Amino acid sequence: MAPSPVMDTYARFPVELVRGRGVWVWDSAGKRYLDCVAGIAVCCLGHSDRRLKRALCRQLDTLQHVSNLYRIPEQEQLAERIVSSSCLDRVFFCNSGAEANEAAIKLARKHGHTVRGIAEPLILTANASFHGRTLAAVTATGQPKYHQGFEPMVQGFRHFPYNDIAAFESLLADCEAEGPRVAAVLLEPLQGEGGVVPGDPAFFRRLRQCCDERQILLIFDEVQIGVGRSGRLWGYERLGVEPDAITLAKGLGGGFPIGALAVKSAVDHFRPGEHASTFGGNPMACRAGLTVLAELERRQLLPHVQRMGELLQDQLAHLIARHPSLLEGSRGWGLLQGLVLRPEAPSAAAVVQACLEEGLLLVPAGAQVVRFVPPLTIKPRQLRQAVQLLERALLRLAR
Repeated sequence: MAPSPVMDTYARFPVELVRGRGVWVWDSAGKRYLDCVAGIAVCCLGHSDRRLKRALCRQLDTLQHVSNLYRIPEQEQLAERIVSSSCLDRVFFCNSGAEANEAAIKLARKHGHTVRGIAEPLILTANASFHGRTLAAVTATGQPKYHQGFEPMVQGFRHFPYNDIAAFESLLADCEAEGPRVAAVLLEPLQGEGGVVPGDPAFFRRLRQCCDERQILLIFDEVQIGVGRSGRLWGYERLGVEPDAITLAKGLGGGFPIGALAVKSAVDHFRPGEHASTFGGNPMACRAGLTVLAELERRQLLPHVQRMGELLQDQLAHLIARHPSLLEGSRGWGLLQGLVLRPEAPSAAAVVQACLEEGLLLVPAGAQVVRFVPPLTIKPRQLRQAVQLLERALLRLAR
């Protein structure tokens, strides 16, 4: 194969995916794969969904892009759908999760300046978190491997162990020993890239209290767990805690690029000219978002995701029982599940490679966790088939 003109920013598998339908994709050689990656939690309605295709074709016939200098009806409608179904009041649209988190970081800093009177605001995030690849978002990410080679990192971030309230309170006290310093806490309700680790409701309840006591923003990164993947529309609903803001992307567009920052009106600190996105919230992207949210409701996908999540957990439990020397456990919410490999087992990357050869697409979440993030439309027999293919891959690796 001739050298690619595309930069080597990914360690790509030697497979060209050229076509998709539902939960299936085909490569250029005609081989079919059961897709439990879905573009990493993006293609929530599956591939080539008819209603999404029709909606985008109709929108393309009408208007695909205009500047945010003008009101965009589709943007207003999508913002209203997000607001009416959540605890948030206003929405800023952009193109990706990293951009949404960048907007949240800027909002947090302005909150620190205007509300808490901080000259150099701090944002607290968790170890093993993942918030994106832009310089500020990757600094917020609590994984040093993503920082290497890009130093100096952006100032103003501190990290603490996820779900550890004692560590959080200790860090907060240290940061604020001489007065207000912390503008916001930015956390995933469930850590995805960090190993599929669900948030502890008790931790998040106490965290909410700490933030309320000091007028600190509590921001949830729902880029991966939001828009129905947990079995609830928004990830914060699994924790019983309302954030001040959430960031969204991935599944919101069903495969069309879109990101969003949704905030409560009390913390809507942006004023005209302070933040922007040329493509953010254009008619095509918002039409995709409107269609996704409408289809989640029309097809009753939230209860379906809950049922499929329970089925997947049950199937993985049986798999773990059959292979205790390789598998340690599983964890997750809805259709974001992680299979935890034992330290002495093959790596997650090796398991994913073996699954690819069996015709199953999965994705690692750290060195020893294999992640399931299939389309939300996946059926029971397809989930069972996925676990069967995974078992075949494990047996081949064990031999």
